[in-house]
Amino acid sequence: MPNTKTERVFTLTDYEKTLEMWESYDIKTVTDLDLRLNSFRVQFAYNSAKIENPEVTYNATREVFEDKSVKTFKGSPETLTEISNQRKCYAFLLPKIMSKEPMTLNLIKEAHEITTMGTYDDRRFFELGERPGEFKKSDFVVGRNDVGSLPEEVEADLTELLEEIADVKNLSVPKKVMKAATYFHLKFETIHPFADGNGRVGRTMMNYFLMVHSHPPLIVYDEDREEYYKALEHFDKGEDIEPLFDFFTQQLNKTWAKTLERHNKRNSHLSNTPFTPKPLQ
Repeated sequence: MPNTKTERVFTLTDYEKTLEMWESYDIKTVTDLDLRLNSFRVQFAYNSAKIENPEVTYNATREVFEDKSVKTFKGSPETLTEISNQRKCYAFLLPKIMSKEPMTLNLIKEAHEITTMGTYDDRRFFELGERPGEFKKSDFVVGRNDVGSLPEEVEADLTELLEEIADVKNLSVPKKVMKAATYFHLKFETIHPFADGNGRVGRTMMNYFLMVHSHPPLIVYDEDREEYYKALEHFDKGEDIEPLFDFFTQQLNKTWAKTLERHNKRNSHLSNTPFTPKPLQ
């Protein structure tokens, strides 16, 4: 009599495959991490800046990161400063990721100062007295729903957020890390702690949190910014993190799709290479 029992075939999701690949890198030094982020760092800086500044180009970003100078850019000096600051912030945070330095108010302010130095407009800097690396002094809000903590409440609200994510249990579970990172990003943007640069710093520190907890980082692609904004607005209305969590999972898969394909191809090639024993001496 034929066996009619159907065996369940388990297949890994793209997210799980990406986690496996990241774990297989066995990152132990700053050099190891920098190597694995070689392409990511340029793509992240380009897309994160492009979301809010249409002058940013991929070629200029790549030249700044690889050559520390630009030959072809025709945009404003402020945009070049913004790109250069992204490179400096990456270099600043890299060793801190490896030492798993906890996220603090001072670390966020330092990252913000590096990211926005020399980019504040005249109104913010001269008229309102706003400064890179300092919490906002004026009541800046964001989004369709005008969200943002009052200036006098920013420090307390951000301190509470950092305490909340520090208290999250089971951060050895990747999806718990992604949930906590998503929540951090949503609340950070809702607090809107600085006069400018909140999006870039919020995305940077979200990735900092992910990598400190041995999770691969992600890129929010400029071409997907409308879906990104919708997920942020959804949280503003009802504090539901699921739309942004789902979006971030998709962006993570997109971020590492080509790398994962090359990783799998290389592993397949290695596994199919016949073993040739060395001749005895």
